[in-house]
Amino acid sequence: MEEITKLKNELERTKTELGILHEISNAMRTTLKLDEILYIILTGVTAHIGLGFNRALLFLINEKEQLIEGKMGIGPETGEEANRIWSQIEGENMDLYDLISAYKDSSKTENRFESGFNKQVQHMKTLIHDTNKNLLSLVAQEEMPLHLTEETIANYKNTPIVQMLKSEELVLIPLKAKDKINGIIVADNFITREPITKDDIRMLTMLANQAGLAIENSQLYEKTVMMAHLDSLTELWNHGYFQYLLNTELEKSRTTQTPLSLLMLDIDYFKVYNDALGHQSGDKALKELAILLKNQSRKMDFVCRYGGEEFAIILPQTDKKEALLIAERLRMDIEKYVFVHEEILPNKKLTVSLGIATFPEDGLLPTELITASDKFLYQAKNKGRNKTCC
Repeated sequence: MEEITKLKNELERTKTELGILHEISNAMRTTLKLDEILYIILTGVTAHIGLGFNRALLFLINEKEQLIEGKMGIGPETGEEANRIWSQIEGENMDLYDLISAYKDSSKTENRFESGFNKQVQHMKTLIHDTNKNLLSLVAQEEMPLHLTEETIANYKNTPIVQMLKSEELVLIPLKAKDKINGIIVADNFITREPITKDDIRMLTMLANQAGLAIENSQLYEKTVMMAHLDSLTELWNHGYFQYLLNTELEKSRTTQTPLSLLMLDIDYFKVYNDALGHQSGDKALKELAILLKNQSRKMDFVCRYGGEEFAIILPQTDKKEALLIAERLRMDIEKYVFVHEEILPNKKLTVSLGIATFPEDGLLPTELITASDKFLYQAKNKGRNKTCC
């Protein structure tokens, strides 16, 4: 009889575990957006209707730069905060889909998911092949789960993640897709102090196997979407996406009541350059100019190829005075740059003319800003080229 009861309990637990994994797996199939996938994974790890860990962090492997980068962290920062969150979830009878829907709805605001804990995680970076007893690097290289108990965690007390979490026990699980590691989940129970069991690690490993594939699919999707928005020659945002970006950024400027400037830029005498040297040389000059514009622009700016030899740069939170300084700096940088065979041009140098329009004084709509910046661009052309007008 005791054996039958034990088997029934085992069967019930297995059924519950499979139900949890099935629910998380279904949730991951509802989106291809990477931030939403990451949130679903971490919610599955921490929610009371999921695996029930107190905190979870997710790191992704950046193969290009050989880094392990912190992407998202979920968890309360104090016991009081934990009680408040858990009471709210239980009081509102929220299930996994309710939590995910709340996250998706919050995407309409700019401050989504801005906890201090999450920001700490996002600032964490480490080399994949770090030799300084780094836990994340160890898991990335060994590609095996790592469970640190109260006895063994002291050996890694100087590791950044142990110092940040200040936990007495934690577990690190690699995420894999096609036998290749693409991320790491870290989880602990720093509030409840509940021990991490073999069953907890087994469940987390099963979730990690699904999570690795979901992340890979999301990254492939985002790469495909990005390629569709890029100009194939210059690898800048293309004309269609420029229109979308300008409309989106203008909406933000209206909401926040901040200025926005649009900078239109055209290569002087480019037809002369193209006709004399051929389209391959012209394409090379366009590529070099695109790299120069991208490298010399701020991270917040959007550098786009408007068409032909014309480029557009959207400058958020930038008034006319600041936009003029930026435009003049770009113009002089381009004038100093040595392009191949530029001596065949009338001024012996490849230069650009620029026009600036600013929201709200030069226009309230995207079409009005484009028209105004174009007008100022042709003023610069008429005044002798290699000039900025606004």
